[in-house]
Order: sequence, then C-alpha cells, then structure tokens
Amino acid sequence: MTAVLDCGGKPLDLSRPQVMGILNITPDSFSDGGVFLGGEAALERAHRMVAEGAAIIDIGGESTRPGAAGVSVQQELDRVLPVIEALAPTLPVPLSVDTTKPEVMAAAVDAGAGLINDVLALRAPGALEVVAALSVPVCLMHMQGEPRTMQRDPRYDDVLQDVMGFLRGRLRACEDAGIARERLLLDPGFGFGKNLHHNCRLLKELASFQALGAPLLVGLSRKSMLGAIVDRPVTQRLPASLAAAVLAAERGASIIRVHDVADTVQALAVVEAVAREGL
Repeated sequence: MTAVLDCGGKPLDLSRPQVMGILNITPDSFSDGGVFLGGEAALERAHRMVAEGAAIIDIGGESTRPGAAGVSVQQELDRVLPVIEALAPTLPVPLSVDTTKPEVMAAAVDAGAGLINDVLALRAPGALEVVAALSVPVCLMHMQGEPRTMQRDPRYDDVLQDVMGFLRGRLRACEDAGIARERLLLDPGFGFGKNLHHNCRLLKELASFQALGAPLLVGLSRKSMLGAIVDRPVTQRLPASLAAAVLAAERGASIIRVHDVADTVQALAVVEAVAREGL
C-alpha cells in the first residue's frame, strides 16, 4: 500500500498512524456544531490542531450526524471555501474536504484542498467523473441508508462481510472510472447505519480490511457507540475515544479522525513505540 500519499502537492506519511483533525464549519454537528462556524475561530482551531500534531485537517460544511438536515451546494461552498482558501497557503499539512457533492469537491480542490472525504463513497451523480478529473486522493466510506434515517434500524446479514463487499465494489467502480488505486482510502463508517454490536464487530475485525489493499481511515471520536459503552455525554468521552483510537491503530488504521488532537497524538506515539520494538 502507499507509504506516502500525495495530497495536492503536500505529502501525508502513512508509514505510521496519523491524526486527522476535525474542523466542522456547521451549526449542527453532533459534537462541536456552531463552535467553529467560519471566521477567525475556525482558522485558529486549524492552526492549533496542527501545532498539537495533526497531520491533516478535515473541513466539513454539512453535518452527517443521525437526523441531520441537508444543505444546498451554495450554502456548503459559502461555509468551506473561505476557510480552505485562508488555510491552504499557511498550513504545512494537507487539507481534506468532507463532502458528498461533486460541485463542492471540485471547488474545494481548486481552492487548495488535497483530499476528498466522502461518506457516500462517490455514489452521488457525477462524483466519480469529477474526482477522476482531479489529482487528489479520496476516502470512500460505507454508510447504510442516509444520515436522516441511517440509525433507525440498521441490519446486516454479516456486518463485516457486507461492509467489506461494499467497499470492494466501490474500489472497482473508482478504478473503472479512471481513479488509480494509489489515490484511494477506505473507511468502514463507524456509526453510519450501524448499531453498537455492528460497530464493535467492525473494530474488533478492522485488520481484515487491509486485505482490500487500500489505507484505512477511521472516525470513532466521541461517537454514540462510545457513549453507549461508557454511559457518558459527548463532552466526556475522551478516555473512550483514546481507547478506540489505539485499538484502531493496532489493527492497521493509517489515519485516525479525531476532535482531541493532542491527546490522540500522545496515545498513538505509545502505539508506534511499542510497534517499533524489536524491529
């Protein structure tokens, strides 16, 4: 698999687990909605996460939490483009755009984003064609259903095999569209159309996804599956989030998407030190 990912001219070293810092430019994201809704607060937050050790910043302008309402293309552009345009020339690390809309993908890359993070795995009309014409990597995520209804009653024959089969199919679709395998990452989609049992099974068996031959990105930070385990509100899930990040890294995740950058960087440093021992 790719050791160094070229994110629009900025390299992302995947030889060890890296931290992706979350920057939600939204009023309604489940954990930090409204906190960094544009302006100086968003820019300061991005710079702070890089100083804390984030290797990439993921910028999103539309919430994908369960029950979230959609936003228009223009509204999403208005939220994310000023932030990307301001950060791209000043940050040493790549920027990722968290979007499902082909129009936003193209405009964000033109503004300086170096990676596309798509919870729909390029299933929106025109998305495959747009990304094939761009020169940046893309992360393909599994989601059963859509954000407004995905958590009502998710069901699988075998969650591991079903999710792996879906991602395998999306890899083929991307390659058929002319997107090189070296540009593709995969995300099993923790919390997206999955109950606690499904999420725990996927985390336990995460190493199985390495057989698909693409780097893994995982997002477990502060999620409801952790709340269900530890019975704590979203603002009190840091220890659980760190445990999940360590488990994911040990099972082969290349990128860990988190809210709490500094703490996760420390936790992954321990994972890396132990992994190096005896090499």
